[in-house]
Amino acid sequence: MMKAEELDRLFDEGEDITEHLDLTNASRPGRQSKRVNVDFPAWMVESLDREARRLGVTRQSIIKIWIAERLRSSIGSAQS
Repeated sequence: MMKAEELDRLFDEGEDITEHLDLTNASRPGRQSKRVNVDFPAWMVESLDREARRLGVTRQSIIKIWIAERLRSSIGSAQS
C-alpha cells in the first residue's frame, strides 16, 4: 500500500494516480442524478434534435445544458 506522502508527490508532479485509487464506490457529492419524465411538443423535440446535431451532442445533453444555464442565470439575478 502506498503512503499518502508518496501519492501526494506523484499528484503534485502531474502523474496519473488513478491506478492507485479504488473508484468502485466513488461519488460526486451534490451530483446524484434523479430521473424525470417531461413531455414536449413534437416541434420542440425536432428543434432540440436539430440544435443537438449542430453542436454534436445528444438531446439529453442540450436539455441539461440549457436548463443549467437558465437556473444559473435565475439564481444569479435573484442574488443581485
